[in-house]
Amino acid sequence: MNYPNGIRKEKTNSSISKTHRNRGMNLEADINDTNEYYLYTDVAVIHKKPTPITINKVDYKSRRDAVIKEAHFIVPSTTDYNGIYRGKYIDFEAKETKSLTSFPLNNIHKHQIEHLKKIYNHGGIGFIIVRFSKLNKTYLLFIEDLIFFLENNKRASIPISYFDEKGYIIKEGLNPRLDFLKIVDKKGVV
Repeated sequence: MNYPNGIRKEKTNSSISKTHRNRGMNLEADINDTNEYYLYTDVAVIHKKPTPITINKVDYKSRRDAVIKEAHFIVPSTTDYNGIYRGKYIDFEAKETKSLTSFPLNNIHKHQIEHLKKIYNHGGIGFIIVRFSKLNKTYLLFIEDLIFFLENNKRASIPISYFDEKGYIIKEGLNPRLDFLKIVDKKGVV
């Protein structure tokens, strides 16, 4: 579509390349759409956290076309999303895997798990959302179940059977796209 100022708007889903850098972007888009729905319907206020970076070099071709040429991460990011739902703080990480059998634990960083533990210990709601993209299944796993797995297993991955046993499948819909708060309600943590 051409807009009045001549800027051409591209389709977001079809323009996302399937590179390593963009892994998880379809899940992220679904969660962002869901969060917009929650905000619009006044169900919850949940936002994607910005990645903390320091910009070192910018190329100013024109006022409209400034391009970041060099940047670095200030500190490791905690998790992807946070907000508030029914008076409770909520914080979670979203990951996507192409594996058919398990979720590799090297996809989630130790400091992210520690962060979610602290949220849980202070009475907040913490979890991970994992999409098995080739199976077209998206799970929510509460932090206490993730911690239990980590403390009782030496595996380098979480088998899908554990997600089936302890996790919750998030059904896809239109509005909201991924109603993960329905699972939070079912669990009774709010």
